[in-house]
Amino acid sequence: MQTAVAETAEDISKIAFGFMASKSLFAALHVDLFSHLSCAAKTERELADAADVPINRITTLSTAMRSLGLMTRENGKLANSPAAEAFLVKGAKYDFGDYLRYQINGQMYPVMGQLNASMDGTLDPDDIASYATWMSDPVQARIYSKAQHAGSLGPGGTIARLVDLSDAKTLLDVGGGTGAMTISLCKANPDLNATIIDFPNVSEIGWEYISDAGLVDRVSYIPANALECQWPTGRCAVLMSYLFSGVPESSLAGLLSDAFNTLRPGGILMVHDFMVNEDAEPPLAALWHVQHMAFTPEASSMTAARIMADMEAAGFENPAEAEVIADMTRIVYARKPG
Repeated sequence: MQTAVAETAEDISKIAFGFMASKSLFAALHVDLFSHLSCAAKTERELADAADVPINRITTLSTAMRSLGLMTRENGKLANSPAAEAFLVKGAKYDFGDYLRYQINGQMYPVMGQLNASMDGTLDPDDIASYATWMSDPVQARIYSKAQHAGSLGPGGTIARLVDLSDAKTLLDVGGGTGAMTISLCKANPDLNATIIDFPNVSEIGWEYISDAGLVDRVSYIPANALECQWPTGRCAVLMSYLFSGVPESSLAGLLSDAFNTLRPGGILMVHDFMVNEDAEPPLAALWHVQHMAFTPEASSMTAARIMADMEAAGFENPAEAEVIADMTRIVYARKPG
């Protein structure tokens, strides 16, 4: 499919002003508008009272949410759209509002201010807000980890359905964060035990989620930078989720080599990340690659075809790929010979 081409000034304006839409959504999440509307439709005055926000601000913000299709207004009352009710109400089964509110708005947006300097090479290396820098701060590590956990449980369940791990006994989750993917894979495969490598502050937070999931006897942590520590060997499976897009392109060959050496013969490597096709689709994946480049200037856009070729070059066999998050992420997986 050929990428849509911008032809008018209106097309360009929609792209340039997209940040206004996202910041408006973040503001609505900040004052819990969707949660307040979940119980019952409300007038602007009733919503203003529930949120303790002046009515003029509620009217302006709710108008923007209606224009974006996130709210409706009938018979003088506001209500959530089906998508907002399912994904933006606190406590909903598929709620990922905290992921948008805390990680995207609170951490990713400020870092995007570095993009120009990253592009023209004037970004001071000491100013690069890398994952390692963020995760060295316990407060930032908790904010990032809480948001990422909420956004990864669902994709973890999808991966569990896509990749057959029924014969796997051991998993190494490289850069596995709070263990959301590991939790999903372990629940789908009762005989699977896992080790997660991530920064010390993240590991401490992750252990809370592992405990809540009742997996303390099946999951352990190696609290370290995955790019610098020694990986355990003899694993049946290795997962690297959202890792390739957040590290320098020059690190990818080494990561694939490490995975090959870590796996037992016949073991499976899974790489889940933002990926585009040759036509630069989907746009969300392409934009996430730019976001990562804002704090990792040496990072690169990736295609599933490129990762499959790199896997084969590293010695893996029969690579395959599939969509995980619609119009955003894919998984590429292959086996070590034997």
